Amino acid sequence: MKAWAQLAPVVMVGLAVCATAAQAKTALTIEHLNKLNKIYDVVLSSDGRYLVYGQKNGGLNPADSSADLYLMDLQDGNKVKRLTDSDSKEHSVKFSSDDSSLFFIADRSGSSQVWQLPLTGGEARQVTALPLDVQGYLVSGDGKKLVLALDVVPGCADITCTVDANKKNADKKDTAMVYDQLMARHWDTWEDGLKSHFFVADVTDSKITTARDLMPEWNTDVAGVAEASFTPDGQNLVFSAKIPAKDQAWHTNFDIFQVSLKGGEKINLTKDNPAWDAKPSFSKDGRYMAYLAMKKPQFEADRFALVLLDLATGERKELAPEWDRSVNEYVFGPDNRTLYATAQDLGQVSVFSINSAFGEVSKLYSDGSAGSLNVAGGKVVFTNHRLNQPTEIYQLKGESGMADQLTLVNANNLKDIQFAEFEQFSFPGANEETVYGYWMKPWNFQEGKKYPMAFIVHGGPQGSFGNMFNARWNAQLWAAQGYGVVMIDFHGSTGYGQAFTDSISRDWGGKPLEDLKKGFAYITDNQKWLDGSNACALGASYGGYMMNWIAGNWPTGFKCLVNHAGLFDMPSFYGSTEELWFPEYDMGGPVWNKEADYHKFNPSALVDNWQTPMLVIHGLKDYRVPYAQGLAAFTTLQRKGIESKLVVFPDENHWILNPANAERWYNEVFSWMKQQTSAK
Repeated sequence: MKAWAQLAPVVMVGLAVCATAAQAKTALTIEHLNKLNKIYDVVLSSDGRYLVYGQKNGGLNPADSSADLYLMDLQDGNKVKRLTDSDSKEHSVKFSSDDSSLFFIADRSGSSQVWQLPLTGGEARQVTALPLDVQGYLVSGDGKKLVLALDVVPGCADITCTVDANKKNADKKDTAMVYDQLMARHWDTWEDGLKSHFFVADVTDSKITTARDLMPEWNTDVAGVAEASFTPDGQNLVFSAKIPAKDQAWHTNFDIFQVSLKGGEKINLTKDNPAWDAKPSFSKDGRYMAYLAMKKPQFEADRFALVLLDLATGERKELAPEWDRSVNEYVFGPDNRTLYATAQDLGQVSVFSINSAFGEVSKLYSDGSAGSLNVAGGKVVFTNHRLNQPTEIYQLKGESGMADQLTLVNANNLKDIQFAEFEQFSFPGANEETVYGYWMKPWNFQEGKKYPMAFIVHGGPQGSFGNMFNARWNAQLWAAQGYGVVMIDFHGSTGYGQAFTDSISRDWGGKPLEDLKKGFAYITDNQKWLDGSNACALGASYGGYMMNWIAGNWPTGFKCLVNHAGLFDMPSFYGSTEELWFPEYDMGGPVWNKEADYHKFNPSALVDNWQTPMLVIHGLKDYRVPYAQGLAAFTTLQRKGIESKLVVFPDENHWILNPANAERWYNEVFSWMKQQTSAK
């Protein structure tokens, strides 16, 4: 471990490529992807000495499927010690304020409760023993109070009221669900009348068996403990939430609220901003509160700017207003004046530092996709993954733009795998503006041969298929099947400036399709090993919409299409989805607005042009793009006599999450594509 930790990631990638190329034993398989070990809950102690992370083993080398916590000593050769060995998965890990113990959530006692584990040795003690599952928690700076997120019935005076209501609901003889406001359902779940509230409890030597609701009257969910924080004096809680009202489904106006731990009035700290405010946190010296803020009401993909509130003077300012990137996550540095952040940037998710006094932004690391950012004791630690590497943990090497790799959790699993070569490219797209993408060669590429193409279109639509290692839509798996892979970040993609992201709204079928056509022509002309006459296009969500749009607007471009959870009929989509702010912003208002785009960019209006064979896949529990959209596309294909196939997953939502289902999903896609192309 120590020897590897001395190498920068650029060097390590080179070593990995050389080693696998020399062995050239096998390509990545779906089984390997499903069973890779996964890192979660990366947390750095306040003095920067200890790193704790969760590792969920996938069941390869050896057949271990445990999920436990590990401790790495960054001052003693990066030695790793396993902290837990339990059948229960420990998660939501936090250090105590003195770094002497860890808090986590586990279901060791039959329900999800908070536990505390001393780092000096011994068994974990159960901190909470509530009759409801703990969904999340915060520990006060002095360790004397817990804030707990619990799902409760709004209006209940205490936890017992919710317990009784849950029992009554379980005992009822009918199955009716009754609603008087939206959203009645979300993602894959019908609303059950429970809302997430924050509770406060005192920490003692005894188990916590009750807690006080800080917001009993609220009928809306809060954003969660990841977007909440104690004030520096420990007397109040700040959190992100929507104001309770019946318009939740058609606006994005989250605000930052403050409430005393004694309860009472909720003070809206961002009432002047009608758009999204999120992720409040405080500098260690208590001088500043930072948070993220959008400016466009109703838009979920606006730029998240970093705002700093001076608690001494009341001054509020946006940091680096000219920096045209949207912040993913951020943390205060030890000096309380420098903030570190991650943001999408030209196909990467990079690490930046921001000087709060002058607004200067410095790019510290940019190779792949960074996350789980921690800054303490002079150390910057983060996770990172790339198109040819699953997630590992890294430590920044000063401001060199390089980093030491701290973990190798899949070294054994991947030692015989040969990853495919990839490269980023750019070309003049719509309006002659620069558009970026990635190509990837087949894993066993041979010079002089031509290869069929997998042309993958990302969803969102404000998203990206950049330098990242995905569990779903993993480009390496298509390369392993003998395809050249092409992924284009068309107009509307994130990480290329807010104007570029904004450009897809009210233009779903315009510039993005032009970018895809120009990108296809460019890459097949410049990479002669790609066979443009032997290509399949595929995508999910908006990518699935684009498959339906391509079928009507580019009907001879591909040998086959793969449409996962794609929008087919825009007017009916509006009436059956759940988050109405999304179509209303991107399409120009409700469906009854005569100026809106539901008919202008409606794939179902162009089915007369359809002729390309299409595989349609959908989850029955997809409430974002309900399954009738996929069924309607398949019905149209069948009725028109176009070669087609429908694959339905009754227990899946917008994504295919079950590993066995994911394996079946990939196999169905690969089988369909091989049937339509000459892939070997």
